[in-house]
Amino acid sequence: MALNSKSEDMFDVILLADDRFHIEGYREGYEEGTRQGLTEGRNHGGSHGAKLSLEVSFYYGFALTWKCLLQNSTEVKTQKKLKTLETLLALLQSFPYDDAQYENLQEDITKTRAKFRQVCSLLNVLTDFREFVGTAGGLSF
Repeated sequence: MALNSKSEDMFDVILLADDRFHIEGYREGYEEGTRQGLTEGRNHGGSHGAKLSLEVSFYYGFALTWKCLLQNSTEVKTQKKLKTLETLLALLQSFPYDDAQYENLQEDITKTRAKFRQVCSLLNVLTDFREFVGTAGGLSF
C-alpha cells in the first residue's frame, strides 16, 4: 500500500505543478509590473513637472521683464497694465513649488494661464511664444 500512496503523491505533485507555477508566475509578474510602474510613473511625473516648471518660469520672467519696462511710466493705461502684471506675479509667487501633491494645481495653472492671456491682451502682445522657447512643444499658451 505504500507504493500506491507514493505514486499518488507523485501524481499530485505533477498535477499541482501547473497551479504552483501559475501562482509563482503571477507573483513575479506582479512584482515586476509594480517596479516598472513606479519607474515609469516617476519618469512621467518628472517630465510633466519639468514642462509645467518651464511654463511657469516663462510666465514669471515675462511678467518681471514687462514690469521693469513699464514701472516708470505715469500713464493711466500703463498703471492698469502694471496692476494686472502684479496680479500675475502674485499668482506665480503663491505656487506651492515644494508640494508635489498640491490638490489645486490644475485650477491654479488655469487661472495663471488666463491671467497671462489677459496681460498679453493689455500689452498687445501675441500669446504664442513656442518659437521663442525652443523645442518645448508641451507649452500651451
